[in-house]
Amino acid sequence: MTENDYVIEVHDGVGAVAPADWDGLLAAQAHPTPFMGHAYLHALETSGSVGGDTGWQPVTLTVRQRDGGTLVAAAAAYLKMHSYGEYVFDWAWADAYRRYGVPYYPKLVVAVPFTPVPGSRLLARDAPTRVLLLRALGALARETECSSVHLLFGDEADYDAARSSGWMMRQGVQFHWHNRHDVAPAGFSQDNPAAITIVLPYADFADFLASLQREKRKKIAQERRRVGEAGVTFETLDGARLTEADWDFFHACYCNTYAEHHSTPYLTRDFFARMQQAMPQNWVMFVASRGGRRVACSLIAVDRATGAAFGRYWGALESIPYVHFEACYYQPLQWCIAHRFRRFEGGAQGEHKMARGLMPARTQSAHWIAEPGFAQAIGSHLKQESGTIDEYLSELDDRSPFKPA
Repeated sequence: MTENDYVIEVHDGVGAVAPADWDGLLAAQAHPTPFMGHAYLHALETSGSVGGDTGWQPVTLTVRQRDGGTLVAAAAAYLKMHSYGEYVFDWAWADAYRRYGVPYYPKLVVAVPFTPVPGSRLLARDAPTRVLLLRALGALARETECSSVHLLFGDEADYDAARSSGWMMRQGVQFHWHNRHDVAPAGFSQDNPAAITIVLPYADFADFLASLQREKRKKIAQERRRVGEAGVTFETLDGARLTEADWDFFHACYCNTYAEHHSTPYLTRDFFARMQQAMPQNWVMFVASRGGRRVACSLIAVDRATGAAFGRYWGALESIPYVHFEACYYQPLQWCIAHRFRRFEGGAQGEHKMARGLMPARTQSAHWIAEPGFAQAIGSHLKQESGTIDEYLSELDDRSPFKPA
């Protein structure tokens, strides 16, 4: 089929696309996540978390067959007037544009707002329609006088299409935990190198701790003991067990933590109300109490189909040493082990996560820059940055918290 066989449209959000059409296309991708689901993206729009004066203006692209109207490609994109909430930092690029008197904003971003979780971004039936979608994004950027297009936290199919279309690639690092325990079979010895190591999930949290080096194991045990000595206990709530009162408490903690950092939360209370209604099965909450009073809370998202969990939000009404680590790492990891989940993604940045058993994982983004001079300069910078990332990952691997195999 040729481009003339398709109709490309721009909408003011995913609400213009039928949920069944969007989610059907998402399910056909290599790496779907709940965050790219119609319910999640539409909740961002209808709750006021994006749109309006947030600096995230939804512009959803769809590609349909001219004959029959079947949806064959789609992308959730946003016109941006700032670089907040993306977790792929381009402030230096914006500053360079400013110093040369050239506007960097608006720019076009293909991403899930406020969600640095890798997964499929260009929803397409096949490779040709994915490339067509990229061309449509470039045309939209030129039409709206955007400086650039940025595809953040995509999958390999997205990046294969981007590379073939001449986009520039950028490397990044996150920290992920994997539920695996290397076990040597009976009879294994150094004299028997042909023996194959068996990989099993951890039996429990103690089994996970046993896989760590003594120093790291001791530190985690001390931190957990300090939380207990402070009189803090935890309750785990998930799915239908999460009530409106639970979500109210979580949101109060979430907002308070932003306020303590002199910042404004991205997500509205109405967004979480919509999550309670549309996606309760995708959330697990860990609530900390002391003296009969709730004091802190963390929230993770889960994909039960793939066995993946994602650290998302945290907040507290009072400061208690080490409760953050317990709520954001140890309680979620304990839950993942108990439920045989395969991995826990800790989100953006944070070398300190390695001490809790989360290991470095490479992430990528793809970028199209409209102005040739800036494209050349940014391309040179990205090549140098990529080498630095390689060195950084090698250094981190040498600092593994796990016992030598």
